[in-house]
Amino acid sequence: MKKLILMLICFILVSTKGFSQSFFQKVTSKLEFGIKAGGNYSNFDKANFGTDYLAGFHAGATVAFKITNNFLIQEEFLYSQQGAKITDGALGAQNLKLSYMTVPFLLKYRTNSGFYVEGGAQVGIKLKEEVAGYNGTDFAKKIDGAAVGGIGYQSKIGLGIGARYVYGISKVGNFNSTTINNDFKNTNIQASIFYVF
Repeated sequence: MKKLILMLICFILVSTKGFSQSFFQKVTSKLEFGIKAGGNYSNFDKANFGTDYLAGFHAGATVAFKITNNFLIQEEFLYSQQGAKITDGALGAQNLKLSYMTVPFLLKYRTNSGFYVEGGAQVGIKLKEEVAGYNGTDFAKKIDGAAVGGIGYQSKIGLGIGARYVYGISKVGNFNSTTINNDFKNTNIQASIFYVF
């Protein structure tokens, strides 16, 4: 009886080890890791002061899980410079710069030829702000939520290009003012190059 129990335990351990290695290999074979960088062209929407587009950049890492060969779930971790050129109003003329760590969570459909469309949501965590003449502790809120949509192309070797529009769904302003409306939102046009390995 002891030999039977010992053999059964050995069989379970060997089977579990083989299953866990096989499961791990299957999961990792469905993952795609990458790096990306590009330019931002950002502005504020619904501001009661004059604004114009401000150039910036974004850079970071991506990870995607292939549900099938064509459908993916992708998450990114990007440093992103946003904001707007203020042209008039209570803040005066200045470049109002907001730096975020953004985490887009996207559903992506990629054709066999490499063209793709993507859509989803994004959370931004404010890292830094540059606002001249503002005496408050924080001009912009710490968290910024947005909706994301984009298109692009990825070659067979993993090199690709993409364009994306990010529309803010949460208010940017973190202040009370009788002259400045604080419920304006971030908007951002992004153009990227990336490499998936």
